[in-house]
Amino acid sequence: MPNDLQAEVPSENKDAQRIVHLDLKGAAPKVKYLEQIFPLFASLGASGVLIEYEDMFPYDGDLSLLSSSFAYSVEDIMEINRLAKISNLEVIPLVQAFGHLEFVLKHEKYFGLREVAELPNSLNPRVPDSLALLKEMLTQVMKLHPQTQYFHIGCDEVYGLGTSQDSKTSDGELGKLYLSHVTAVGKFMTETWPSVKLLLWDDMLRKISVDTLKESGLPILVTPVVWKYLPQLDIKMISSWISRYEQAGFKRMWFASAFKGATGEDQMWTPLGAYLHNHGSWLEIISSLGNYPQITLEGIMLTGWQRYDHFSVLCELLPVAIPSLAVCLQTLKHGYFNEKAQAEVQHILGCKVKVDKDLCYGTGAFAGVELYHLVHTVHINFQTSMEDLLKNRHLRGGFSPYHRKYNFGNPRNLGFFQHKLTRTLKEWETVIGNLRSEMQSIYFPDTIEEWLEENVNPHLDRVREVLQDVQRVIQLRGRPKSQKLV
Repeated sequence: MPNDLQAEVPSENKDAQRIVHLDLKGAAPKVKYLEQIFPLFASLGASGVLIEYEDMFPYDGDLSLLSSSFAYSVEDIMEINRLAKISNLEVIPLVQAFGHLEFVLKHEKYFGLREVAELPNSLNPRVPDSLALLKEMLTQVMKLHPQTQYFHIGCDEVYGLGTSQDSKTSDGELGKLYLSHVTAVGKFMTETWPSVKLLLWDDMLRKISVDTLKESGLPILVTPVVWKYLPQLDIKMISSWISRYEQAGFKRMWFASAFKGATGEDQMWTPLGAYLHNHGSWLEIISSLGNYPQITLEGIMLTGWQRYDHFSVLCELLPVAIPSLAVCLQTLKHGYFNEKAQAEVQHILGCKVKVDKDLCYGTGAFAGVELYHLVHTVHINFQTSMEDLLKNRHLRGGFSPYHRKYNFGNPRNLGFFQHKLTRTLKEWETVIGNLRSEMQSIYFPDTIEEWLEENVNPHLDRVREVLQDVQRVIQLRGRPKSQKLV
């Protein structure tokens, strides 16, 4: 591997936790799949899972409308906790408490809590019912995670903050407005569950002055999770954030890297090199923590985003990103992706990872590997195959959109590509049928429908429509074109 990916993990940070993020904003796995992959996470070097429930949590009472129709049940949550414990994985719940509350604020019942009336992104901190809503959400989640040591309250990307009439403020006061809400949430959590350590994403803190952070009292309430997902991090910039947080009085810190879902909103296939380089950069930052004697690194969260927000399309599916997760966890464990790390990945996954090819070669033995291979087939061949069919010279020359509009054509010319259309369509329908079957063992019906609608169905439908038109016009045996649309 390139030298810039080699960084010795300081001995004092070798015990830092490695937490795998499960983003349930989309493509939430069934519990039986979690039962299969939790031991895999542990064997690869993970010490816990950060579960961002979103609408997959079984909220009850007045909050029941927040839950998806496919949300986990109370029994499912208890089973997830049990399965994690068997694999010695810490479960850290994540509930957004400020921004990224689309799954709540999309409901008309909560329109009055929006910071911007037209947008469902962020909560208005000045509306009294906002904090009351959060307290009930947090309480319900904590009730089903009584043993948790950590709780993540999100609070990143609070778009539109300070623009409503209630919270309109000058730029200089925006940080204080943010902090007043976050500290209120923090005080509620720490007073209600004193033993639980609170975490939050750090991005909204980056431009707030050191003095303002100190005065807010936030450093004694929460631990910042410093995140950045680019392949090559700006080490100097991130070091400046760490320095400022140290000056503000934060004693502990987490970092957040990414193993999937950070290279494109509609990414189907995981680019291994991008995420390996991201972890190489984080290792470089970890190796410099001796410069910040007041800061203790508690761990690193390997984020695996499934959507950019509640309304966005799906990023790559979790089974597709398992090789990336394996590479990233082993890189953190060994200091770089050396031969020992590669051998461990191959032994655990049952396939040989080629980072430069973005591929795990071999049959594979990890849970979801069948879906991994089928998605790869679709990724590299499907769309090209469909487009090539529709670019066939016989189709372009003998059955153009004009021919289809007026329902005419030479049966001899149509016969040249009818067989190819039929054969190719049947081959892909078999592949997609197998893919659907594998998805059914891992995902709920809404995920399967969405993934197929986004990646497969539009292409298949176009070819099916052409084939139907070809078959119909052949039956007309070379009649004149219609004078009106048929």
